[in-house]
Amino acid sequence: MAEGNGGAPLLESLAQYVKDLSFENPNAPRSLRPQDTPPNISIQVNVNAKPLGGDEYEVELVLEGTAGEGEGVLFSFELNFAGVFRMQNIPQEHEHQVLMIECPRLMFPFARSILANAVRDGGFPPFLLQPIDFAQLYQARMTETNQPGKMNS
Repeated sequence: MAEGNGGAPLLESLAQYVKDLSFENPNAPRSLRPQDTPPNISIQVNVNAKPLGGDEYEVELVLEGTAGEGEGVLFSFELNFAGVFRMQNIPQEHEHQVLMIECPRLMFPFARSILANAVRDGGFPPFLLQPIDFAQLYQARMTETNQPGKMNS
């Protein structure tokens, strides 16, 4: 039990860090010219969590995306942004939801900033990823698998 919090539920971010970052600008300098139409942008989001021991967990937020298609790809990126979280006094039946919804929600603003800087440093206008509804994403994944939540490893 946590001392000093009176047995209240506690979610604490102990560390956040970039595990892997890739930015590709495969058609530069041609891709840096003004475009007639905005590029089609596709993004995939994945969240994984694994126990580290005791009441600590590592949560990974993986964001992958491309701007453009085929020969017209302007840029692509992959970011694996992770955090170590401590959970105390959270009922076991809610742990998975906290790990897969609340932890990535806390990490998202930092991951978004890293991607915005990478795209800008790649020579493109600022790219601001829209906020992600991690609760909706979680529900969709649980419906897909048709299973109660289990942590990925």
